[in-house]
Amino acid sequence: MQGPFSREDRMLYLLIVSIVWAFSFGLIKEYLTGLDSNFVACTRILISFLLFVPFLRLRSLNPLLAIRLLLIGMIQFGVMYVAYLYSFQYLAAYQVVIYTTFTPLYITCIADILDRRFRPRLLIVAIMAIVGTYIIVHKEMHRFEIQTGFLLLQISNLCFAAGQIFYKRLMNRHLELKDAHVFGLLYFGAFLVTAVPVAVTTNWSEIALGREQIVSLLYLGILASGICFFLWNLGARKTNTGALAIFNNLKIPLAVTCSLFVFGEEANLKTLLLGGTIILAALFINEYFVRLPAQKKD
Repeated sequence: MQGPFSREDRMLYLLIVSIVWAFSFGLIKEYLTGLDSNFVACTRILISFLLFVPFLRLRSLNPLLAIRLLLIGMIQFGVMYVAYLYSFQYLAAYQVVIYTTFTPLYITCIADILDRRFRPRLLIVAIMAIVGTYIIVHKEMHRFEIQTGFLLLQISNLCFAAGQIFYKRLMNRHLELKDAHVFGLLYFGAFLVTAVPVAVTTNWSEIALGREQIVSLLYLGILASGICFFLWNLGARKTNTGALAIFNNLKIPLAVTCSLFVFGEEANLKTLLLGGTIILAALFINEYFVRLPAQKKD
């Protein structure tokens, strides 16, 4: 699908987002883990929603389509962020990055389910990814906090993957719609989801934001969540599943590098490199075979 965007434009959107997101993991761990994670999720989503309110055009939307967009936002950004940000209470930033490597596997798996097809190589790739992850964390996997953080991130990964696929399919069936005119609905759906746990868990009397925390929330809300999620879904809509899977993990080496060398986290580099190599090899195999048929259609 060519549309008004060249292949280079689509890749550029996803590349820019990957670079911006690489710094987000360390910022969250460094400056925001002292805050209630539900408050952080709700605040950054609210900022993103307010950013896109001026662009909303709802008159051309029928109610059913608006509800579907709200539901996608609830899943891709709402449930995803609640689980994702809570995982930082249990994991280092680089561990959060590593555990997001399953997202492209979920993308291809969901796409296969929707297309009613089965590719046995997914099982091989999944086993490789599990082995690579095990090498990195096997000495700590018995710890409750590591297990909890890992499970939270798989919920987050699954929601983010499902949202991308459903948004791409929905918008490609409604080519008359412009992404900017409807994207605020996704953020509003996410806000509805994140507002519920905030109402239950957040002790507002204990919320005292310092300068670094305010700047971090603005960076995450305006840039990492607001602009970058828009560019990401726009790029996802305009590119094939294989390329989308590739860019889902481009952020991983960038973010691990930022976490270790910019934010000063410590890790066993030997096991990290060994396990990371196996994971990247699995992803390469997955993306190579997904991309072959997709390229023919592109």
